Amino acid sequence: MLEHAKYDDGGGGVIATPVAQDATDGSDRRSVAGASLVSWSETLEAHLLYGALVVFVAWIVPAEDLWRSHSGALVGLGFLAVWRYGWGLLHFLRSNIYRFIVFPRMRANADAALRARRSIGGDPHVYFLVTSFRIDGDTTAQVYRAVFEAAKQASGGATVVASIVEMADQRLIRQLHRLICGQASGVRLVITRIEGSGKRDALAYGFRAISHQDPKPDDMVAVIDGDSIIPVDLVSKCAGFFRTDAKVGALTTDERSLVHGDAKFHVWYSLRFAQRHILMSSNGLSRKVLTLTGRMSMFRASIICDPDFVRQVEADYLDHWRFGRLKFLTGDDKSSWFWLLRNGYRMLYVPDVVVATVEEPPSTRFLPAATQLMVRWFGNMLRTNRRALALGPTRIGWFTWWTILDQRISMWTSLAGVAMVLLIGIFETPTAFLVYLLWILVTRYLQTLLLLNSRPRVSAFYPFFIYFNQVYGSLVKTYIFFHLNKQRWTRQKTTLADNRSRLQMFSREFASSALHVGSLLCFITFVALLLGQLPIPEARTFSLVYESNMLK
Repeated sequence: MLEHAKYDDGGGGVIATPVAQDATDGSDRRSVAGASLVSWSETLEAHLLYGALVVFVAWIVPAEDLWRSHSGALVGLGFLAVWRYGWGLLHFLRSNIYRFIVFPRMRANADAALRARRSIGGDPHVYFLVTSFRIDGDTTAQVYRAVFEAAKQASGGATVVASIVEMADQRLIRQLHRLICGQASGVRLVITRIEGSGKRDALAYGFRAISHQDPKPDDMVAVIDGDSIIPVDLVSKCAGFFRTDAKVGALTTDERSLVHGDAKFHVWYSLRFAQRHILMSSNGLSRKVLTLTGRMSMFRASIICDPDFVRQVEADYLDHWRFGRLKFLTGDDKSSWFWLLRNGYRMLYVPDVVVATVEEPPSTRFLPAATQLMVRWFGNMLRTNRRALALGPTRIGWFTWWTILDQRISMWTSLAGVAMVLLIGIFETPTAFLVYLLWILVTRYLQTLLLLNSRPRVSAFYPFFIYFNQVYGSLVKTYIFFHLNKQRWTRQKTTLADNRSRLQMFSREFASSALHVGSLLCFITFVALLLGQLPIPEARTFSLVYESNMLK
């Protein structure tokens, strides 16, 4: 029999690893050891050990190499440092302005608006749409138990719409509804079953089921993943924001992770959510977050019932010059986000509400799992990026527009430093690698310390994962940029039908790979020119070549 042992880290989330109650092979001891490693990495001793590593690297770097810099690299890295770290600092400052100055006023106004409405009656009805597919029974029970408890707290009544595939889920959900809500409760249960054709279909069926309930325009719909555990006070914490501003179309919240897996997955997920908290808060200052996460986002019922919105989520697509009409498989949250962005709605971030998300990596090995997840995440982002930019800064706001543009730029700037050091280290002086290592250790640790503004504790392993996300993540982004047709769920096996012949598919993949490799070669050539390792042809050279060809 299996159960999940959970260990609170006090920071980015909780590690939850499968532990066999009657295990004799030591698997339970390994799970506890992994949790202990995570907890230890957040202690003062771990950070002191990291500091000792920095001192050691600085000690072995020759002093003359530490202060002597390649002129081209100095200019290039200096420009990149001002660009990247200045942009990161701007997000950090905006995040603090939002969370500590702007949002408290928003919270006070939202709570006052909710109290005022309750005093005259007629509270909004809340719909909870939960989509579940191939999620274990323990997690499903946790998710729906939390949903029913939150629904009971909705003073205007609630309806839970479960969009599912398996009959076993239906039986479990009905049983939980009877046990938690009872017959006299104001919580209704509606179940829709589909054939496992994908999350987009599950959402569309759920949206239409809500439309058939004839919701009022100012009712609310919480769209929840089947692996997200919401807080019991979700409605009271979020409902008021829709009352204070008629332009607010949706909102999303902070997240913490419940990780089923090794310690390295926990550290990686907790880092991701800590960084997400700062970036979401920064964009929240513009009232336009960059994604309405599918884990839990709340919408106005009038939007959910809009046929155009439903069509966008159900059958979104992109017309691409090489791929033709590219139907979206994943990225339903980006589709809903783009619809609201295009129609001028505000999208808020609520930093004082936390949703726990159960994270089950698609592989027990870190690199394959991270690659699969990055391909999905970055593919969703890049497939929506171009059309969002096309809306223009005057329509969506300059900061939001520039942030979306930076998503394209950052995948190259993050690789520039690595390319410079590789070229200098290989062709000029190997000590450049040690100097660069020292630079990475120091700068990524400073970035880690800034995350104390987001979470109460940080791991000494964060600097290594920050660098991994920046460099390896950028490589994945450049790959996906030229392979936008690569789409796959990490849990579902749903794929898109392709009627092309083998020759056509091979030609398309070859063209994508050729463009990707060509762009990387151009990028490296540009860096080499910047470093002076390749001579820049003079105008006289081109003139001589031209005259020679004319004589022939």
